[in-house]
Order: sequence, then C-alpha cells, then structure tokens
Amino acid sequence: MSEVKFEQISPADFFYRNRDIAGFTNPSRALYMSIRELVENSLDACEIGEILPLIKIKLTIIEEKGETEIYRLYVEDNGIGVDAEYIPRAFATVLYGSKYSNKQSRGTFGLGGTMALLYGQITTNQPAIVISSKGKDIHEYKLMIDIVENKPRILDHKVHRNNNNWRGTIVDFTLEADYQNSKRKIIEYLRETSIANPHATISFIDPKGRLYLFERVVNNVPKPPKEALPHPLGVDAEAMIRLLSETKARTLFNFLTTSFQKVGAKTAKEILELAGLPLNANTKKLKHEDVTKLIEAIRKYKNFRAPDASTLSPIGIDLLKAGIEKEFQPEFIEVVQRPPAAYSGFPFIVEVALAYGGKIPISDTYQLHRFANKIPLLYDERADVSWKVVFEKINWNNYKVPKEAALAIFVHLCSTRIPYKTVGKEAIADRPEIEREITIAIREAARALKNHLSKIEKKEEKKKRLNIFIKYLPKIAQFSAKLSNRKKIPSIEPLLKSLGLEHIQIEESTS
Repeated sequence: MSEVKFEQISPADFFYRNRDIAGFTNPSRALYMSIRELVENSLDACEIGEILPLIKIKLTIIEEKGETEIYRLYVEDNGIGVDAEYIPRAFATVLYGSKYSNKQSRGTFGLGGTMALLYGQITTNQPAIVISSKGKDIHEYKLMIDIVENKPRILDHKVHRNNNNWRGTIVDFTLEADYQNSKRKIIEYLRETSIANPHATISFIDPKGRLYLFERVVNNVPKPPKEALPHPLGVDAEAMIRLLSETKARTLFNFLTTSFQKVGAKTAKEILELAGLPLNANTKKLKHEDVTKLIEAIRKYKNFRAPDASTLSPIGIDLLKAGIEKEFQPEFIEVVQRPPAAYSGFPFIVEVALAYGGKIPISDTYQLHRFANKIPLLYDERADVSWKVVFEKINWNNYKVPKEAALAIFVHLCSTRIPYKTVGKEAIADRPEIEREITIAIREAARALKNHLSKIEKKEEKKKRLNIFIKYLPKIAQFSAKLSNRKKIPSIEPLLKSLGLEHIQIEESTS
C-alpha cells in the first residue's frame, strides 16, 4: 500500500495551481481581470489621497502565438504612490496588501495586481517592471515572484531623480492574452467605471493604436472612507481570539469598550452579564469556553446600535447622476440612495438609479448595470442578487413600463465587506438585508419613473384627441370669421403653440 504524501504550499503556489478561482480562467478573461485589478488599485490610490484620478492604460502586441498573443500591458496612475520598501512585497507577494482594514475598498483579497503579475509570469516567464514615487525619488523595480516561497525576487532596483515631482505608480508587464475576444468587455468595463467614477479621466490605447478616452465630468473628489473598530456582530470566534491576543486591555470589560465600535460601558456590562463572565476577567487568562460564551452572548444581545457608516464611501446622488447622464443622456433619471444598513455587523449602503430614453436602446431585456464599491460587475449577472430583484421580484407593469422599453437600471452596493459569491468578485450573494434594501430603492425610483411615464401617456392621449379635431380648426376659423363679418381669418397658431402642437399646424399648411 502506497503512503499518503502530505505537503504545504504557499498562497502563490495555490493560485498558480488554481488561477481559475481568481477569475483568470482563460487568455481572454485573464486580460480583462488584469486591467480590472490594476485600475481598481489605481482608483483606490487616488481616493486615499483625495486626488482626481488620471489613469493611462496601453496594450501593445509583442508576439503572435497561435490563437493567442503575447501582449505588453502598461498602467499608470497619479495616486499617492507606494513607499519604496513596500513595492516588492505589494506587487510580488500573494495576499499581501493594504486592504484588510475595516473600511471600504475596491479590492478584497490582497490578490489584485499581484495575481495579474503572477499570471503574466506563468504565461511568458518574463519579469514585471513596477515604478512608483510618493513625490520624491522615483524607484524602479524589476520583479518576479518566487511561487514556492511566496516572496518577491528583485532582479533590479534603480532610483531616479524626480525632476518633475511626479507622483504615482506604473505597472508594466507581459502576458498571454486574447484581446479580440476580451475587447468588448474591457471597453464596457472602462465605460462603466467612468459612470461610477465621473471624477476620473481614464484613457486606453488598444493594440491597433485606437484611443478610448473617458473624461471626467465633475471635479469633486469623494471623501475617502475612514477606518473604524470592528462591530461586535461582525466578529467570529477566531477574530475574537486574535483581538484578545493583541489587546492591551487587562480586563474583559475594558477590552469590549476599547476594541469595538458602538460598545459603551452599559452595553459591555450587559453583554458580560449575559455571558456569565466577570467584568474584571483577565483577557490573557480566558479559556476557550469563555470565548465561546462571549461570542454566544454577542449573538443573543439585541440592543447593538447600527455599525459606523463613516467606513463607507458611496458614489453619491449627484456623481452617479452625472456619470449616467454623460454616457446615456436620458430623458428621465431618478437616483435613490438608501440610508446605511447592516448585515452580520457589516455596514452597507445601496444606491439605485433608473434612466429612461436618450441613448438607451429599446429592448425587451432592460439593461442592468451592477456595481460593488464603485467597480462594475460584468460577469455572472444571473447569479447576482440585483438580477433576482430586477427580473423576478419587481413587476414593471405596475410602473407603466412596457415590455420593450429604453430602460437602464443601475444598482450600486458599497460595504466594508461585499458578500461576493466567488473569488472572482462578479456576483453578490442574496443576503436578505441587501435584497430588501435593493428592492425598496428600486421601487422608490420606479414610482418616480411611473409618474414620468404617466405624464407622457396623458400628453400623448391629449395630442391624440386634439389630432381628431385639429384638421377642422382652419375651417372653424374660416366660418367663424365669415359669420362675424370679419375679413381676416383669425390665426390658430397661438392655440396650437399653447398645446405643443406646432408641428401639426405645419403639416396642415402643406396638405
């Protein structure tokens, strides 16, 4: 009988073997994911510094390779930059990053740009160039990832004088990709990113030298989210053990009041009474069963206040409206932002917009645009909670929306923890609290749309009725003048103008 072999692999090795999990399923999807991850990093770097983003993307073909090609991908931003000492680990260590704090961010898993570089290394065996500056010297690194050890291999490091006070980050690497089949998704992603971030200017030069430019339409920089202590309901047993091991508080009472948001003296006392634990219990001497009692008491406690929403940064009604108007020029738009809510101790805000008419094409399948933490979600649409609400829960007939209509629906969810269904971050799980907020927001916006459509319907009915009589008005005017012995026939133009029917008068005059 052969023996079972056990081994431990690094995070880099895991994603090297299972890159499909992170969305890098094929050369087409991998190119889309690489651009998406790097653009997300750039937007976050600008948001932290409250900088109007200027992001430049260039894709150049290097070599044809059967059905796929080797491309060079170049992404530059004007964000806050990365400290020189952190550059190698930030870009060449899987699951190393700055997005594990308790505040909203576009990235989630610490993969981001690193996964893009890992895919590039796997498919081309070439190093990546990362250049960054915080405004002083410019540091240029040539990097590869040690997949077995999950650490950077620094092949070269240069320091350049920064005569122009440039600040930002450049990522430049090669990868195997299929641009022909990913082009539509890439352009759509950049377009929708500009809708959710109308304060950003994004340019993309494709392999044929075509420029796609998405210019900013507002100069207001959204306030970045603030970091906050965790909410008790968002902490499980493992997280509690970690917090207890790191705390400087000596007693359990002080630990609760200093380690969590929305926990004051009264709340801490009631939780400990519910758990059957003394207020002065030593945090370093708690047993496993004591931690279990504490967690169970937190789950049973019903008087917690809602989590702190300052950790969130929604798009905002004005900015979302500006982004949609820029791309679609709709005849009607209604934006609804729901008040902060929470699921499992994690705060979230839902924003919904309905746009009608303009450049939106008429279709029997209404357009659904999904966003999470200001980034568009383009895959796995039917698996998303928004799809369930829009196409299964809402009866659009109740809002006078015809089966074929020029209707676009925008749903944005921002949270400190988006409940994605997969590591690929493309579909949001149908948590009851989130589903409820999306439903309420859509119904509120739909009522406004119903009023708009009702006005149009009434106006059309009025025009239809008047159209029946309009052809008789010239004769009526003529006979009225004759009966009143007036030589001049009165003009009917003022009446038509007041009813908005000038065009009918013109048609009559030519018939």
